[in-house]
Amino acid sequence: MGLRIQHNIAAMNTHRQLGISDANLTKSLERLSSGYRINRASDDAAGLSISANMRAEIASLNVASRNTTQASSMLQVAEGAMDQINNMLTRLKELATQAASANVTSTDRAKINDEATQLTTEIDRIADATKYNGTALINGNFGAVASAADYTDKGIASDSKIDVSGIVDTSATYTITDAAGTTISLSNGSITQELTGISTGAQTLNFDALGVKITLDNAYDASNELNGSFTVTSETQNIQVGKENAAINRIGVTLGDMQMSALNDGSALSINLSDVDGANSALTDIDTAISYVSEKRGDVGAAMNRLSYAAANLATNIENAQAAESIIRDVDMAAEMTTFTKNHRHRP
Repeated sequence: MGLRIQHNIAAMNTHRQLGISDANLTKSLERLSSGYRINRASDDAAGLSISANMRAEIASLNVASRNTTQASSMLQVAEGAMDQINNMLTRLKELATQAASANVTSTDRAKINDEATQLTTEIDRIADATKYNGTALINGNFGAVASAADYTDKGIASDSKIDVSGIVDTSATYTITDAAGTTISLSNGSITQELTGISTGAQTLNFDALGVKITLDNAYDASNELNGSFTVTSETQNIQVGKENAAINRIGVTLGDMQMSALNDGSALSINLSDVDGANSALTDIDTAISYVSEKRGDVGAAMNRLSYAAANLATNIENAQAAESIIRDVDMAAEMTTFTKNHRHRP
C-alpha cells in the first residue's frame, strides 16, 4: 500500500461518509418530528405537487360538508314553520265546517270568523318572520332576484347589483324615481321611500323600508338616469356540495310561498266565515291550501333527504381522499425509525 504525506485519503473518505450519515440522520429526525415524509419540494417534487392538490380538494370537501349540514338546518327551520301553518289550516278547516252548518247562529259565525281572521294574520306573520341567517325562507322571497331594465350605462352594472334579499313584496313592480337634484325614491305601489343628499358616482342606495339595496358605480354621473322600474322573481337556490364549479356539484332548493296571498295553489286564499256561502267556499279553498302546503313540505323533505345522502357521500370522499394524501405525504414511522437507528449507529 502506498504512503501519501500530503493527503490523508482515508480520513477524507471517513469525513465524506460521516457527512452523508449526518445528512441522512438529520432528514430522519426531521421526518420523525414533523410526521411528514415530504417537508420540502426537494424531498419529492411530484409527490408534493400531488399532495398539495389533494389538500386543497380535501379542504373544499370539508366546506361542502358544512354546507350540507347548514342547508339541512335551514330547511328544518322552513319545514317547522310550514308544519305550524299546516296546523292552522287544519284549525281553519274545523272552523269552516262549523260555520257551514245550519245549527250555528250568525252571532256564532261572527265569533268563528274572528278566530279565522286571527289565524290568517298569524299565517302571514309566520311566513314573513321565518328566516335563516337573516334570509326570509317561506314568504316568497327565498332566492329573490331583480329583473331590471338595462341600467348598464346608468350606474347599475347588472341585475345582481340590485339586492332584493330583504324585499317585502315580490309581486309588486318597483319604480325608481330619480328626481332632478339629489333625491331618489323607490316605490312598490304601497310603500315609498325617499333618499336625499344623493350625489353622483359609486355608492350604495339602501332602501331599508322596502328591503332593497342598489349598488351604483361611476357610470352614474347625472340625475334622472335611474328613472325606471324592475320586478322581482324567486329562483332556485343552489347548495354547493362539491369541490368544482359544475352543476353536478350543486343541489337546487326551492321553498314555497306560505303567505295567504299564495296558499290557494299559488293564488290568494281568502277566508270569510261570517256566512254560510263563505264557509262553504272556504271548505274547498282550505283543502287546496292544505294540499299546497303539503306539497311544498314534501319538496323540503325530499331536499333534506338528498342533502343527508350527499353529506354521507362527502364524509366517505373526505376519508378516502385523506387516506390517499396521507400515503403520499405522511412518513412511515416504523420504517423511518429503522432508518434513523441505522444512521445513528453509524455516527462515531
